[in-house]
Amino acid sequence: MKKILVTGANGQLGAELQQIAALYPDFRFIFTDSKTLPIDQEEKVREAFALHQPAYCINCAAYTAVDKAESEPARAMLVNGTAVGLLAQEAETVGAVLIHISSDYVFDGTALRPLKEDDPVNPLGVYGLSKRKGEELAQLYNPSSIIIRTSWVYSSYGHNFVKTMLRLMAERTEINVVNDQEGTPTFAADLAKVILDIISFAEQSGNPGSFGGIYHYSNDGATTWYEFASAIKEFSGSKCTVNPIPTSAYPTPAQRPAYSVFNKEKIRLVFGINTIPWKYSLQSCLLQLQRYLA
Repeated sequence: MKKILVTGANGQLGAELQQIAALYPDFRFIFTDSKTLPIDQEEKVREAFALHQPAYCINCAAYTAVDKAESEPARAMLVNGTAVGLLAQEAETVGAVLIHISSDYVFDGTALRPLKEDDPVNPLGVYGLSKRKGEELAQLYNPSSIIIRTSWVYSSYGHNFVKTMLRLMAERTEINVVNDQEGTPTFAADLAKVILDIISFAEQSGNPGSFGGIYHYSNDGATTWYEFASAIKEFSGSKCTVNPIPTSAYPTPAQRPAYSVFNKEKIRLVFGINTIPWKYSLQSCLLQLQRYLA
């Protein structure tokens, strides 16, 4: 039984992977977190790969505080950049495929059409720079690495936009949400299934190391943060008023890309992945949250 080593298993994506692992009985999962496997500690990473000899490593560990990264550039670069290179090196040593999660923040948001994997990157801030560094090091040290760029991730687990909006809508009669940044939400449960389906596909191919490269994945469609919040209001039955505002009215330490809609043809064609409309997945997440809160 081949092993899948998962880092950052207590985050949104890691938690979703734990939920569906039993549906993939051909694999043995080893779930680790920042305490059991701190990916920025070289000796610990080496020990983990030597001990477990995984066939795959799914790296869900990341520094995700986009604004805080502006004042902690060294820490962001260590976790999102240098540590990814270390994982890639150790994966290469034991013959494992690294599956690394990257971000739409590697782009500058000036595109006028859905972004392809080979479009020029131009990060606007420290977080984006650190994620791009991780991509580069993963490909440098382990050419079989599968890098999945995603965007606007949310889940019934952890901290995210959906849960923040639900809390604010319960506390206030009116909220303001940015309406001039366009992208696509990604339900972490969908992303988790995509990753494991990719691994299953790679295994069935007989040559799992041949799929290395960058792939774009999000749910289907395009929206703004305001429209996303409005859908959360509608589906949750909230009476809170949601007002659209420009980015200029909500300044943040880190600049966000104004446009980060992905072209997902490559991941569909290579792995036969079906993408799900973002509103459908949002409803699924809200149903989960309602069950947890009931």
